[in-house]
Amino acid sequence: MNTRKNLYNLVLLGVLAGLIFLMGQTPIGLIPLGFCNVTLLVIPVAVGTIYMGWKHGLVLGAAFAATSLVSALTKPSALVATLMGASPILAIVMTVLPRLCIPLVIWGVYQLLSRKQKHAAAAVAAACGSLTNTVLYLGLMLLFYILCGIDNTKVLTTIAAVAGGAGPLEALAAAIIVPPILTALWKIKKV
Repeated sequence: MNTRKNLYNLVLLGVLAGLIFLMGQTPIGLIPLGFCNVTLLVIPVAVGTIYMGWKHGLVLGAAFAATSLVSALTKPSALVATLMGASPILAIVMTVLPRLCIPLVIWGVYQLLSRKQKHAAAAVAAACGSLTNTVLYLGLMLLFYILCGIDNTKVLTTIAAVAGGAGPLEALAAAIIVPPILTALWKIKKV
C-alpha cells in the first residue's frame, strides 16, 4: 500500500510540476499586463502542498521558481530587466525565494485551520500562499531596487497597482479554484 501511495504521489507531483511549466510559459498561467504579470501558478503549488505535504510542496515551489527564472531570463518585464541589469544575483533571489516560501505558508496556514473545516482551510491557505508570493516578490523587488540605487518610482507604482488589483484577484482565484480540485482528489483517494 505504501509503495502504491508513493507512486501515486510521484505521478501527481509530476503532473502538477508539468502543469506549472506549461502555465508558466503560456498566457494561461502568467498573464502579462506590461508592468507586471498576473500569475496563477500558485494554484498547482497549493493543491500539491495541501494534498501531499510541505516537502512535495517545496518541489512544486521550486518548479514555480524555475519557471519564473526562465521567464525572467528570456522575457523579463521592464522592472525585472532593470534589476537584472543592475544585479543578476539579486534578480534571481527575488525570483526564487518567494516561490520557495509559498508552500511553507500554505502548509502552515492549512495545518492551523484544517481541524475544523478542511475546505475553508484550503481556500484560506491558497489565498495566503498567493499573497505570500505577491508580497515577498514585490517587497524584495523594492528592497533590491533601493539597495542597487535604482529609482524605485515605477516599483512603487506597480506595488500600488498590484495591491489594488492583481494581488487580491490572484488570491481570490486561488481561494475559489483550489478547494474543488482538492475535493476531487480526496474523493479519488477514498476509492
